[in-house]
Amino acid sequence: MQDPESYLSSVFGFENFRPGQEEIVRAVAAGKNTLAIMPTGGGKSLCFQLPALMQDGVTVVISPLIALMRDQVRGLRTAGVEAGALTSGNTAEETDAVWTGLEAGTLKLLYIAPERLAASGTERMLKRAGVALIAVDEAHCVSQWGHDFRPDYLRIGGLRQALDVPLAAFTATADAETRAEIVDRLFDGTPPEIFLRGFDRPNLTLAFEVKNSPRAQILSFAAARKGQSGIVYCGTRAKTETIAKALRDDGHSACHYHAGMAAEDRRIVETRFSREDGLIVVATIAFGMGVDKPDIRWVAHADLPKSIEGYYQEIGRAGRDGAPADTLTLYGPDDIRFRRQQIDEGLAPGDRKTADHGRLNALLGLAEALGCRRQVLLGYFGETTEPCGNCDLCATPPDTFDGTQPVRKALSAILRTGEYFGAGHLIDILIGNTTEKITQRGHDTLPTFGVGMEFDKRGWQAVFRQMAAHDLVRPDPDRFGALRMTEAARPILKDEATITLRKDALARAPRRPAVKTLVSEEDAPLLSALKAKRRALAEEARVPAYVIFPDRTLIEMAETRPATLDQMAQVSGVGAKKLESYGRTFLEVITGDIPDIPHPARRKLSGQKAGGLYDRLLEVQARLARGPRGLDKPMRCSSAQLARVAEAQPGDLGSLTRLLGDRHAERFGAAFLEVLSEAG
Repeated sequence: MQDPESYLSSVFGFENFRPGQEEIVRAVAAGKNTLAIMPTGGGKSLCFQLPALMQDGVTVVISPLIALMRDQVRGLRTAGVEAGALTSGNTAEETDAVWTGLEAGTLKLLYIAPERLAASGTERMLKRAGVALIAVDEAHCVSQWGHDFRPDYLRIGGLRQALDVPLAAFTATADAETRAEIVDRLFDGTPPEIFLRGFDRPNLTLAFEVKNSPRAQILSFAAARKGQSGIVYCGTRAKTETIAKALRDDGHSACHYHAGMAAEDRRIVETRFSREDGLIVVATIAFGMGVDKPDIRWVAHADLPKSIEGYYQEIGRAGRDGAPADTLTLYGPDDIRFRRQQIDEGLAPGDRKTADHGRLNALLGLAEALGCRRQVLLGYFGETTEPCGNCDLCATPPDTFDGTQPVRKALSAILRTGEYFGAGHLIDILIGNTTEKITQRGHDTLPTFGVGMEFDKRGWQAVFRQMAAHDLVRPDPDRFGALRMTEAARPILKDEATITLRKDALARAPRRPAVKTLVSEEDAPLLSALKAKRRALAEEARVPAYVIFPDRTLIEMAETRPATLDQMAQVSGVGAKKLESYGRTFLEVITGDIPDIPHPARRKLSGQKAGGLYDRLLEVQARLARGPRGLDKPMRCSSAQLARVAEAQPGDLGSLTRLLGDRHAERFGAAFLEVLSEAG
């Protein structure tokens, strides 16, 4: 086997490996199963392209993006390497060239999309082709709860076993949980050689700003970098279009990109961005994975990313050429609420939602950091470093204060209310706001009621936000977002530790119109849970979500919190059929308990006056089942008979006898008529 350095120089024109590349290349070339986590721009592709040249046979590269595959194939062919791709975007000539190369044994790298693995003939074709290695790019796509999940990635482990060849998996970022999932799904649980390379990108300047006219902030940031290629990430499709227009109106070359665009329009933007200098793309996270443009000089987030991993991946698209690049992330309370809601409305199980809230807390910790941001970011990935001198906090340290006492007060309020409420209710307790909810629950008698007068409501919101950023509290998905204290908070509560908070986070922002929300802050987590259940049912039935229940029905459920089928039937939009189909399911979400299954005859009366009568008649029947003295032979009416009596409400013994028969009317008639008479 030829030495990798010769190929590195002769084929790719590099004199030296980048840090960490060589040992990964040698492990892959030696036929070892390998997982490499390397920073964006760290040279992952070379780590499977070089071994492909060093050994006989073809290397199959599974990659999630057609555009990236085509770019890499073009680059390899330009470098004299026989490479091809089988994609839906191929011309007939390109596909013929791939088959010819496979038959002749000259093709060294074959790129395919994971979706091709679902085709029945793919495995047979690869067995005939003489595959020597499987390389998996963007391996984190195998994580079932990641935002880049691709279901067909789950087929790769089976392909490895069927071909009986080594597999090398690569990704730019993966926390310990995702790494474990990759090992389980791609390597059948047998640990491969794992290479975890440094995450530091010292050429990137890191900065965060609290939102204060975000469009103007983005325009100002872009104006200072006019003529440079950049990406603006937005949380919604609509915002990508409005900010792109604002940038164009301000004299920039800018376009938008999101998953709702036609495939051809997205392809045009991708092509323009790869070819044009100084173009700004304003996009959702649909744009980015596989972006291989080396001279992106800046990345801005108009909205808070989903997680610290997402943030790291997205800023990592800047400065891949190693030259200086800038990043800016805007955030505010609405962002945090939106990201919490996304987690709560997702279909992940409770423990996964808790972990996702933890990841969001880690990002908030970076946003609310007290010192060097790079130290905080790398600390999350298990690395240590000196203060970087290349972030906004190194340039201008924040103003801080001892927040130990306010945090203790907040933690006390959480514990004294049973860890069953969100920040809104807790803040009302701390500032002594006598709401109906507080008086109903007797929380105005708590020792913590009114002890937090040193801050107004906005100030306490900042305290709670920073407590989340320090991972002292986490929302509990099983309690609709109620705050629960973490172990990290106990030393502070017990007066064994202190905590420093940022003063600038308490500053009052300029006045602006209040954000209109569907429900109150306290009801929002339950509404999110109801929406998540609706989404799961809609996906299972393959119907639009509103077919299950419209938003206004879920809003009423969240506000009124029905506890029985009778109460659920009173909610607007819950008809008999939907009550039958979905009532118990949504009651379980609201109450946290599995409701009893009533007899079908009783269930049909839910929400009606007859339902209450049925229950009263059932009680009377139980009392008289063995006669007035309890000595007679047991006797009962059927559920259908009781339902008929409740609906018909007969006014005399003759009418009742016709419904029940002589024997039952003799035993229960007088008592039943008394119940019906009282009901009027």
